[in-house]
Amino acid sequence: MFPAIGNTKIFLCREPTDMRKSYDTLAALATSKLDEDPLSGALFVFLNQSRNRVKILYYESGGFCLWMKRLEAGSFALPLGEGKKQKINPGDLAMLLEGLKVIKMKRFSL
Repeated sequence: MFPAIGNTKIFLCREPTDMRKSYDTLAALATSKLDEDPLSGALFVFLNQSRNRVKILYYESGGFCLWMKRLEAGSFALPLGEGKKQKINPGDLAMLLEGLKVIKMKRFSL
């Protein structure tokens, strides 16, 4: 079951990842490429070269969980940003998983 996100940190690996990788190798990538602790409970988002597959790795009590989605057509749009690692918010993750591309967004203050 996909976890309730709430205040969970979400890290996006902007470099393409081989989707044949599984739990242990993705956890090692979270440490080596993203410089984060894979046991922290954060979500780690990985995309392949053509960005038609995404894997999300996270740790819950007892072990790692891996979630995957494959698009039949099109590709996932990366949120604006640069570098090999990007911290994203739950809204950015939801838009990425729904295939929405944000060109320019402005948050209005209340």
